[in-house]
Formats: sequence, C-alpha cells, structure tokens
Amino acid sequence: MSNYRIQLKSIYSCPADEVPEDVNLPKGWMLAWHQLETLKALRNADIDVVINTAMTGDGKSLAAYLQVLQENCCAIGLYPTNELARDQETQTKGYIETFQPRNEPRVTRLSGADLEIYAENEGLKKSSAISTRTHQSEVVLTNPDIFHYLHRGAYLTPDDSPDKLWGRIDKDFDLFILDEFHVFAAPQIASVINTMLLIKFTNRRKKFLFLSATPDDNLIGKLQKAGFRCKVINPLEENKYRFPDTLAESLELKNKNWRQVSRPISLNFISLEPTFKASENWLRENSSLILEYFQNHPGSKGAIILNSIAAVKRLVPFFEELLQPSNLSVGENTGLSGRTQKEFSLSADLVLGTSTIDVGVDFKINFLIFESADAGNFIQRLGRLGRHDGYEKDGEDIKFDNFTAYALIPKFLVERLFKEDSPPLQENGIYNRPFFHNTIIEKYRQINDFSGYYRRWAGVQSVQLTWKLKHKTVKQQYSETVKEFSKTCESVFDTKLNSVFGCIKGWEKTWNELSGTKGNPIAEDAASFRGSSSLQCGIYDLTEQNEADRFKTYDLPGIVANLDIEMWTEAGFIRTLKDTASRINQPIPKGRFAHCLGFMKLRSYREERLNWKFIYSGDLQPIADAWKVQVLKGIEIWQPDNPWIGEINKRLKKKGLVCYVLRNPVTEIRMRLRLPMHFQIYPICDKYSINDATAPYSIAFSQSGLLLDTLAYTFKGKGDETWIY
Repeated sequence: MSNYRIQLKSIYSCPADEVPEDVNLPKGWMLAWHQLETLKALRNADIDVVINTAMTGDGKSLAAYLQVLQENCCAIGLYPTNELARDQETQTKGYIETFQPRNEPRVTRLSGADLEIYAENEGLKKSSAISTRTHQSEVVLTNPDIFHYLHRGAYLTPDDSPDKLWGRIDKDFDLFILDEFHVFAAPQIASVINTMLLIKFTNRRKKFLFLSATPDDNLIGKLQKAGFRCKVINPLEENKYRFPDTLAESLELKNKNWRQVSRPISLNFISLEPTFKASENWLRENSSLILEYFQNHPGSKGAIILNSIAAVKRLVPFFEELLQPSNLSVGENTGLSGRTQKEFSLSADLVLGTSTIDVGVDFKINFLIFESADAGNFIQRLGRLGRHDGYEKDGEDIKFDNFTAYALIPKFLVERLFKEDSPPLQENGIYNRPFFHNTIIEKYRQINDFSGYYRRWAGVQSVQLTWKLKHKTVKQQYSETVKEFSKTCESVFDTKLNSVFGCIKGWEKTWNELSGTKGNPIAEDAASFRGSSSLQCGIYDLTEQNEADRFKTYDLPGIVANLDIEMWTEAGFIRTLKDTASRINQPIPKGRFAHCLGFMKLRSYREERLNWKFIYSGDLQPIADAWKVQVLKGIEIWQPDNPWIGEINKRLKKKGLVCYVLRNPVTEIRMRLRLPMHFQIYPICDKYSINDATAPYSIAFSQSGLLLDTLAYTFKGKGDETWIY
C-alpha cells in the first residue's frame, strides 16, 4: 500500500461589485459575483438559458432562488435525488425566513412517494394532486422524473387533453432550475431538451437555469442549436476565485469581502489493488486511524463514501462497535437505507454512504474517506469536504480545526499522479483546486459521454411528443407548434422523425409477434427518463429498525450477489405493508411495488459476494450477430447453490427484457467502452457456454442496452450501420 499526501489550498469567491438598489438583501449580507451575474442574466429578456458553473459550496442555491426572493417569480427546482430536494427545501425555507419577501412564497416538495400519499389522503387522482399542489405553491421542489412524465401525459387518461397538466404549470411558473445536472447522462439530457423545446413552442418564453460545476458540452451545444439564447456564468474563467498561499493573503481577501467557500485540505492517496473488498478491508485494518482522528480533533464530523451498498451495510455495525465507547454516533445513507436512517445520518458523527450523499447534500464535515470510479466521481465526492467552518450543537458553535481526506484509489492512478517521469503531483506539494481537478481529469478514467445516443434514440421521445400534440383535443391549437417542434428536434438531434416513426412501428410489430400482446417495450424504454426497472424486486428488510422503512426495492443482480433472503409472495408483502401502515397510523407508499419481478424478505448482508451469471436456453450467437436492441424471453439466473433461484427463474424467463447482447466478456467491454460504474451490463452464457469459467457474452438491459447500442460498432468492425438517419 502506497500513501502519498498533498495539500489543497483554500478557495475564496469574489464579491459582487455593486448591487443594484432594487435588490433587497438582509442586513449584513453580500452577494458573490456569480450570484449577481445570475440574477442579471435571469432578468435579461435576451437570455433564455443560464448556466452557472460556480464551484461546489459557492452558493449556487442562493443564486437560483434570488429572483424568487426579490419579486413575484414562481420557480420549479428539479433535483436528481430526493435527499438533495429535501436538503434544498430546508435551505429555501431558510432563505425565505431571512429575506422575508412581501409575497411570502409557499414551498412544496414533491416526490413520487409524497404525491402518492397526498393523492390517497385527499381522494384524488395523481393528476389532480399534482395540479393542486403546484397551484398552491410559488416554489416547487421535485425531481426531473416527475417533470418528464407530466410532460409525457403519464398521469392522464387517454381521453384527457395532453396539455391538461403542463399547459397550466408551464404558464404559471417563470423559472425552471436544474441542479447538479452533470450527474445525468445522454438519455436524461435528451429528455430535458425535448421538454424544453415543448415548453418553448407551446408557451411564451421561459427561463431555464442549470447549476453545475462541470456542465456537459453536449447540453450547451444542443441548446444553442435549438435556438435557446444561452449565457454561461463561469467565475473561474472570469478570474473570480483566489487561492491564497499565506494566512496574510487570506486575511487580505476577507477584508475585501471575498468569501471563503472551501478550507485548506490535507489529501491522502491510498493505493489499493483492484480486488473485491479492498476498500472495505483497508477501512477495517485502519479503523484505529479514524478513531484517533476523532480523539485528536474533538468535535469532528466525518463521512465515508463507498461504491457498494453491501459494503456500507457490513461496515456500519463494525464502526458502531468501534466508536460507541467514545460516545460517537454512526449513521448510514444508501439506496437501501430507510428514510429515518437517512435523516439521522445528517447529524451523526460519522456517516457511511454511497452515491446518495455525494450529489449535492450539504454535509458539515471535516474528515472524509472516499472511493471513486472515475474523474468526475472523484471530484464530486471530494467536494463534500471543507465547505463549513463548523456546526451548531445544542446551541453551541463548534469549530473545526482541521480538514483531512483519504482517497482510496486504484494503484495505476497513484502511479500516474506521483511516479511518472515528470509526475504532475509531488509528495507534500501544495496545489490550487483548478490545477488539481484538471490533473485528475487528465490522469483518471473518463466516462463515455455516449454522444451517439442523441442521433440514435432521442428522436423517439420527440415523435411521441408530436403524437400528443396531434391529440384530437389540441390538434388544431398546436398545428403550427408540431411543425416547429419537429423541425427543431430533427436539427438538434440530427435525425429524421419519419424514420424514427418507422422504427417504432417495427418494434411494436416484433413485440406483438413475440408476445401476442400489445405494447412496445423498446419504445417505452427510449421514452422513459431513467429506463425501466424490469429486474426490480420488492424487499421486506428485517434488518431495518423502523417498521415504516422496511418496504424497499432492489435490483435482482444485487440481491443474488449480496443479500441473504427468503422468497415471499406479493400478497403477503402487500398485506404486511397495509397492516403496518394501519398499526403505526402512517401511510406507506406502495405504487413502486406494482411491477416488481418478485418479493422477498431480507435477512442479512453477505460477508462475501456470491458468483452468478445470466443464462439463455438457446444459442446467443445469432442474437449477438443481429447487432441491435432486442426484446428477449427465456433469460434466467445461474447460481447452483441458491435454494430459491428456481422460483424467481420461473417468473424471469417469461419476462420480455429489453436488452443488447455482445459476444465479449463484461470486463473487456467495461474497459474498452469506459462504462459508468453502475451501468447495467452483466455476464451471460448460452447452452453451449454454460460451463465456461468466464461468460463469453455480455448483456445490457433497459436504457443501458440503448446506450450500449450506440457504441457496439467498436466491436463490430467494418460494415456498421445505423437505423435512424
């Protein structure tokens, strides 16, 4: 194990030169340069889209809602995780209480679960619930998924006018805010562009604000091509950040009202071999280091961010036992953590989590240990540290005296950073943040941006939106809109909607012949926001203390690898859910369980990950040789020692799964195509290769299959062809 250390300088943000008289600020408040520039851009009638790229921790949230706090402006904020939306709700209400705008804007947070519970309690359809909640609010905080589906008519009946919901919402709200948008990939960017074009051609001009320290070039280029007038607010390019070398320089900046947005950080690089549980084992073996940090720096708060939910679940009890004698609390925050656990984790002395906490949640910590999978992931997670001087506990201000991070990274990255002939970093070197971020981007793994997705798949959503605009209830009203919308989509996505229409009809026919039923699974996946969850199962978590939080969902591949479970019936699961909700007098949303593949009781998390693979009863060669997204039936899971796998396979093999099959092993595909960490690609064998030590084929499901389709030519060689022109 190699251990290298560097120091990262603090960051100071430039104040606004002169705040206009009509901008009302609380006593003693000042604006940062980028906050005032964002407000000016949003007020500028010649600008449609504002992209704020201020650094993490520099007050992008205030920049977003400053206009709402000044005048009668209604805004919808779209956040990629419910945790971030919950965090922003607290911040936004705090701003309103401090600024005290005359119109006293009402804030509503709307998740899928909140919507379902509200609709049931009020005896409303979901469409009516959305209409009521948005009509009673000046600020709505939700996720882009709900925003996507309400613009696709998902909450309406076939006889409803397609603009029944979005027609009024798009008129009532002036500003649409998209936060942390860099976490999304091409399918989500395509969705947002389609929705923005729908709003543009069916309403008066609206304002869109993207908040991201690392914006996607594909997004900006396509927005400009679509005719949106864009303004990028980039403090770094405008020399609005300072990275002082000395305490005297820091004091001088403070005296000039520059605001500190990140503290100096001591960053340690831990070189690990790419083996299963490498990070987990390091944490156990070096747990005394963590305990000593808390003892040497009283009042500290820390976070450990890992890639694996199972690893977090295994480590939480270990650290609880380690830290409890020192009266230190341990929290967890993962996709399988209950809501009560997640809320407690925000105040714990040490929180262990996964990607649910590295996207924008404002943790007050001074100690961080983190894994990463790529450059963007590394920078995002490191950005959780150094944002605050301290925190308040029981009315007392507690100040941090040190900021330390440990990056658990692959051996090759340490060698590229410190051991090359002219290494970019030196042991104990001192660096500013832009140089360091650029170094990580240059030397670490870059994720594929799937730029081919737009031409190949984005038009499916465009076609479906044009169908909605041709609905009998609005056809005449939007006759010109359809033409403008279609023409622009063809230009932006470099596609022909007539060809896309033909493909959609072809998939529909093929599915009908395969299944004997109506539907179009491929088109449905292409039109979805994050893809379908065809392998999702309902989990009753016996390890969860809070009864209301025991009902969860998890994908089958993660279950067979990491969980000790017993099969259950859907009837038993739903009956227990209803009985629990009745007994504790608390509603438990159940809509997410409607399409689960199976239902199970989770007994524990396995200490060692179990091997498994998908199998196909036929010959995969002709399927792989088709070089296209397909819907397959007859897929099962092979795990010989699993006593319950036969029961789940009975259901799985009957299910038509949208997928893409390649005749290459998973490891090779992941490396060559630079796939994201949680990309849904798995090993699969057919009847000829079931006994092979390494599965010769790979299968990607749902939206991952569509993304793989845009890159498969890498393996095909000559003669690549596309089906959308």
